[in-house]
Amino acid sequence: MSAETIGMGSQETEKYLNYSNYNIYINYKRYKMEEKTTIAVTKEVKKKISEFGNKGETFSDIILKLYNSAVQRQLHDLLFNEEGCLTIEEARKELNQKWPRS
Repeated sequence: MSAETIGMGSQETEKYLNYSNYNIYINYKRYKMEEKTTIAVTKEVKKKISEFGNKGETFSDIILKLYNSAVQRQLHDLLFNEEGCLTIEEARKELNQKWPRS
């Protein structure tokens, strides 16, 4: 969509174009500064990954978001795993058996 299409005057058009050019420059600069690599995935996998993203997000953004979510899930599972845990009542009973009060 051009500035003229949305009914801007010449000064507004100039500000709009400067802002647009600035955003393009910043995104290009960010893109060039980061080291890139290629990951081969099927079109089906690419489509599934893109379903997790929002408009304007890159695949790097989406994959990083999925990675962070996986790390949080692993931490949650580790911290809230009840396997091998005792209730307070069971721990007190075990404590009283090992070290009975006189």
